[in-house]
Amino acid sequence: MAKFELTGAMPASADDLFAWHARPGAFFRLIPPWESVRVTSTSGPFADGYRIAMRAKILGPIGKTWTAELFDVQPGLHFRDRELTGPFAAWTHTHRMTPTGPETSILHEEIDYELPFGVLGRLFGSAMVRAKLEAMFAYRHALTRSDLSRHAAFRDRPRLTIAVTGSSGLVGNPLCWFLAAGGHRVIRLVRSEPKLNRPDDGTEVRVWNPMEPVDPSLFADVEAVVHLAGDGIADGRWTAAKKQRIRDSRTIPTRHLAEALAKTDPKPKMLVSASAVGFYGIEGDAIRTESSPVGTGFLAEVGRDWEAAAQPARDAGIRVVHPRIGIVQSPAGGALAKQWLPFALGAGAVLGDGEQWVSWITLNDLIGGIHHALMTETLHGPVNLVAPGPVTNRVYGRTLAKVLQRPYLFTLPAPLLRLGFGELADGALLASTRCEPKALLESGFTFDHPELEPALRSVLGKVTRTT
Repeated sequence: MAKFELTGAMPASADDLFAWHARPGAFFRLIPPWESVRVTSTSGPFADGYRIAMRAKILGPIGKTWTAELFDVQPGLHFRDRELTGPFAAWTHTHRMTPTGPETSILHEEIDYELPFGVLGRLFGSAMVRAKLEAMFAYRHALTRSDLSRHAAFRDRPRLTIAVTGSSGLVGNPLCWFLAAGGHRVIRLVRSEPKLNRPDDGTEVRVWNPMEPVDPSLFADVEAVVHLAGDGIADGRWTAAKKQRIRDSRTIPTRHLAEALAKTDPKPKMLVSASAVGFYGIEGDAIRTESSPVGTGFLAEVGRDWEAAAQPARDAGIRVVHPRIGIVQSPAGGALAKQWLPFALGAGAVLGDGEQWVSWITLNDLIGGIHHALMTETLHGPVNLVAPGPVTNRVYGRTLAKVLQRPYLFTLPAPLLRLGFGELADGALLASTRCEPKALLESGFTFDHPELEPALRSVLGKVTRTT
């Protein structure tokens, strides 16, 4: 029987640390973004006998179902889970919480496991499994500390009822889990009725049609709304029809939502309605802050109209924040998911001359920034959600190649990109936007990953354990 252990200091009491783990959203939060794992079912309350089933991809489309069951659950002290079915011959995981102060504790995790296939499994799989556990639990402990710290920063504030659109997307899903694990009531706004036997992730579901006027009664008990819905910018060439979908999927639902919120009684206190750094245009080396004017180009026009569509909510006295989001760093989706494979194969390339600026942010800092905007009453209007360390495309590619330990030898000239991607090349791939998160920093927000290399190591699982 092999053993893995990790101990880490946590910024919460042992009771609060246990309570965070006991909320359904926490388990979903703890799945690393580089792991292809989908929770298929949950059963029962967080107590002895609670079960959770997952489907994990092992090789390509080949997957394995893993079912685990809780036992020896002692609130505020510890809980344990064991594998019922899955990839291991045996697996028992103990989570122990030890108080070290009124608002601090130690999380100690101990895993006893046995690989399948006996001696052959130990001979050929031990090193690989150990490396995966090191990466996974380094990420899990860092995320647990971060989430607990972000919620503790507003521990004196009541928990909110928050509705989220775009709740199944790259940002929306983990945002819902983050909020639910922090004790907020989360309502996902979805286009169709959810499937039966949906796994319990601590959230509720309501149906809406974003392209049609919204009944204000949908928000009668809602205190805050996060609006993230919108057609993918880089999903295909920018044909006339695609550009219209990009614009309409942002402006029309935002207008319908803002009009409904303005008519709701009582009104929600705040609306966090997404925007993007494309607002500032497609070229230039000058640093852009929230006071910078709108730029030129298609995405700048969309950004301007997107933010203006929320005006009915502002006119009704609702606090409106527009997070102007940079390029989100997560292997689960977005730009990094598209770049990861060619870079991992050693085929990463400079785009154009490589001097265009990239304003980026990790997914978890983005989630933290949205939460900060929800809870910080002095924030309103545009807020740049970007890391304070923008880099050029050349530096970005060099850093990603370094993290993946691959060469960085190729260049894709601008004419070739224009041939392959059309208007999307100049509008996004070659666009230069150098932003500073002035409003976030001045309001007291702390980034987990202000610099690119540690950020990429974190989201790609290329860091070692921390204590």
